[in-house]
Amino acid sequence: MKAVFFDLDDTLLWDSKCIEEAFSITCKEAEKQTNISAELIEKSVRNKARALYETYDVYPFTQMIGINPFEGLWGTFHDGTFEFPELAKIAPIYQEKAWTDGLLAIGVDSPELGKKLAQLFKESRENISFLYPETLTVLQKLKNAFRLALITNGAPTLQHHKLKKAQELTPFFEKTIISGDLGKGKPHHTVFEHVLREMNLGKDDAIMIGDNLNTDIRGANAIGMKSIWINHHQKTAPDDNKPTYEVASLQDILPLLLSK
Repeated sequence: MKAVFFDLDDTLLWDSKCIEEAFSITCKEAEKQTNISAELIEKSVRNKARALYETYDVYPFTQMIGINPFEGLWGTFHDGTFEFPELAKIAPIYQEKAWTDGLLAIGVDSPELGKKLAQLFKESRENISFLYPETLTVLQKLKNAFRLALITNGAPTLQHHKLKKAQELTPFFEKTIISGDLGKGKPHHTVFEHVLREMNLGKDDAIMIGDNLNTDIRGANAIGMKSIWINHHQKTAPDDNKPTYEVASLQDILPLLLSK
């Protein structure tokens, strides 16, 4: 084994916690304005955001690239290629409407407040960054034994912003590949083949590590690459998409990799 490929979101960067914190800040402000619980507001806005996101013509593109509805709530998508210009036009409308419709569903008819909350969520998420506690230790222990690459789905503007906020990550990686630059996202085989080609490696020379069965593990399986699934939530992998190894947390990859 010569190289280790890492996913970013919810593998090294605790993206779900970042989103939760942005929702918490925004919905607590909404609670002050409406006297409705922050928890109920968040649930309503999340539901409306998911449903609204799927109505746009660019939705299939966002699925392919790997941009979820809650990234849509804070992204600008000024990437300039593929379908990003259309997404950039839609984003401000989507962001305000998701919050406004979420409020309306629980009895608050206030486009003005919806607009205010949309901006607060965007600003909050832009300023939040959480790594897993073990992330830097794991990378430090692996960097002298393997060539490291980062393979992340998403819009380049968003992913570069995340990496700028967590700038201690970038020196560890020889290559950083973002799906939005390629026009295809994991699990598409071209993403993995591109990284192998860029690093002059064969599929047996590298292992993929990620938290997502449908992107990280399925993509590795598609080209016959070994994988480690970080199973944060004690799920069961389907028979047609088994990882090579399964661990409960990022730090558990060290015995697997450093004992080989």
